[in-house]
Amino acid sequence: MYRLIKPLFFKFDPEKVHYFVVQRLKWFHEHFPLGKTIIRSSFDIHVKGLEREVFGIKFRNPVGLAAGFDKNGEYIEALSDLGFGFIEVGTVTPLPQPGNDQPRMFRLTEDEAIINRMGFNNKGVDTLAERLRVLKLKDKSIVIGGNIGKNKNTPNEDAVSDYVKCFDRLFDVVDYFVVNVSSPNTPGLRALQEKEPLTLLLKTLQERNHKDGISRPILLKIAPDLTNEQLDDIVAIVMESGIAGVIATNTTIDRSGLTTAATVANEAGGLSGKPLTVRSTEVIRYLSQKSNKAFPIIGVGGIHSPQDAKDKIEAGASLVQLYTGFIYEGPGIVKRICKALV
Repeated sequence: MYRLIKPLFFKFDPEKVHYFVVQRLKWFHEHFPLGKTIIRSSFDIHVKGLEREVFGIKFRNPVGLAAGFDKNGEYIEALSDLGFGFIEVGTVTPLPQPGNDQPRMFRLTEDEAIINRMGFNNKGVDTLAERLRVLKLKDKSIVIGGNIGKNKNTPNEDAVSDYVKCFDRLFDVVDYFVVNVSSPNTPGLRALQEKEPLTLLLKTLQERNHKDGISRPILLKIAPDLTNEQLDDIVAIVMESGIAGVIATNTTIDRSGLTTAATVANEAGGLSGKPLTVRSTEVIRYLSQKSNKAFPIIGVGGIHSPQDAKDKIEAGASLVQLYTGFIYEGPGIVKRICKALV
């Protein structure tokens, strides 16, 4: 069915279509008679052997939804019933911000890719925290990750404060944290991946990572554009700071090998989808081997098939996440990957 309706969706602005689809999914899930049952029976999968325990959290399956799809945590229950083993919300910032000017999302259909320069558009951490608090009262079984960032107008020398504000506000309502310093769409943000500022940021969060005897796993999301020397630094920083693991990778600024017309392919922003498949797997393998599998890795980037997911797990990923592949392949891809991983 998705293959039949996808050409229609792809005729319209991708950001507008995104909100149109998820809003209808939520309505169907919450208000249509037997809507929740229909979604679960069609897409969800409950098979022994898919469960994973990673950084102390039990996941019903290893296929998650990457950050950016549900920035404000508005569609978690409906998305979870599509079969995802965990949902990552955000990136969220301390204060609400509109993001960059539209249009800010572009399809590269020939390359099965997307360029986005959303710019951390979100309703702010207070709104997200309250929404997640209500959700956790209803259903504690959904594993939720909180992807945190800084506001655009916050200078890098004050960035730690923004991350701390998000961390403290979400501590009671998420299961793990992701520190996003790798988006190319907030000016200067990727400079925080350098060894000195990144070490300070992660150590500061780790020092606060204890509340009433509870700590949350903290993961670092990195760019695919890092050199091997920079990846060596990432391994050292993760080990030194004691954070739980890494998400590899975010979107890329590389445009090599694209077949889509340059008028679209050269739009500013981060590129995701199939062009990232190989590079993200290379980064996972390098980190896994260099660290001697010392920490878990969540693999994301260009997963459009069960084989793509298996390749990332074989390279060293403990879990995987979807975003662009979910858009191009449809919701059935989650169930197909889970079946292939049994």
